[in-house]
Amino acid sequence: MYNLYETISSLCAEKGIKPGRMCNELGISRGAITDLKAGRKQSLSAETLSKIATYFGVSVDYLLGNEQKEKPATDSDGLTESDRRDIAIELEQLMDEMTRSGDLMFDGDPATPEAIESLRSAMEMGLIYAKKVNKDKLGK
Repeated sequence: MYNLYETISSLCAEKGIKPGRMCNELGISRGAITDLKAGRKQSLSAETLSKIATYFGVSVDYLLGNEQKEKPATDSDGLTESDRRDIAIELEQLMDEMTRSGDLMFDGDPATPEAIESLRSAMEMGLIYAKKVNKDKLGK
């Protein structure tokens, strides 16, 4: 039997997050997911389903139990589009935190745009490497 909450919960588990985090990142109501879990709701709005499907890289039909999930396409480095999106989000969050502090210095001088871009590139490489190592450890 199809259960939308179980499908969403399973996708969250695959991604290593809780449904509440997904709601926060997508700007959707946590109450709607709680209502699904408790059985007070059987479905979500088309807009919410679309956001969730895009977030996980699946179709709305998959969320609704109408089709099987295809194995995500991977690049030659073994990362899926979803992995790359996760890395980009994390990188932007890290960069925002660094630039918001306003105290980014190199050798006692304020960081130049070139230095900041070098930091971005180094952090991106580190996040990609960490994602690959974690995928290998988890066998995904």
